[in-house]
Amino acid sequence: MRALLGLALALGGPLAGAAAAQDCRIALSLGLDVSSSVDAAEYRLQTEGLARALVAPEVVAAFLGEPGRTVTLQVYEWSGRGQQVVRQDWVPILGEADLARVAGRLLASGRGFSNFPTALGEAMAFGALALADAPDCVEHKLDISGDGTSNDGISPSEALARFPFDRVTVNGLVIGSSREALARYYQRFVIHGPGAFVEAATDYSDFEQAMRRKLERELQPGRFAGR
Repeated sequence: MRALLGLALALGGPLAGAAAAQDCRIALSLGLDVSSSVDAAEYRLQTEGLARALVAPEVVAAFLGEPGRTVTLQVYEWSGRGQQVVRQDWVPILGEADLARVAGRLLASGRGFSNFPTALGEAMAFGALALADAPDCVEHKLDISGDGTSNDGISPSEALARFPFDRVTVNGLVIGSSREALARYYQRFVIHGPGAFVEAATDYSDFEQAMRRKLERELQPGRFAGR
């Protein structure tokens, strides 16, 4: 991880900011669970796992797979009903260096919250509103990771009914020993839209590999790709 952070710092400068000449094919928002069920060691595995996944060759290839058509990325952490914080605001991914910088920024940032419940519906609502303000892209996708069912705030079903999900695909990544039951919960109440799916990690040490699989899959063109 020190090597990855060093690479990001060595690249220097701000994140690439101008993609006006390129079409945006996907706006992708990643929501990470930092509720009280995620301890300090698990949080580190999640953060480092995402950072490694973003610079894995197959994930880089998925981001850059359509020359001239970009993916715009955002990352946020979520916990209780009022605990959501953006870790990486919208940035166009124009090359491998952009992904390395995002990874470095995630590694350098601290945890926003640690002692709050699991407000999954609120996290989904936050992501939907973020996507409503995202750059103009052909597809909007929300990637919600979590290790438990919602126990605070509005329910996932309420979020889907009350917030702007008409053009949003919601995918899920479930983590832990109860992942099979949690995957059924996500399939019933959380995922939404064309091609939506649930990926599973056996525990937080498996988060990186699960996130790699998930990113490869959700960066493929979907139902709205021809519009």
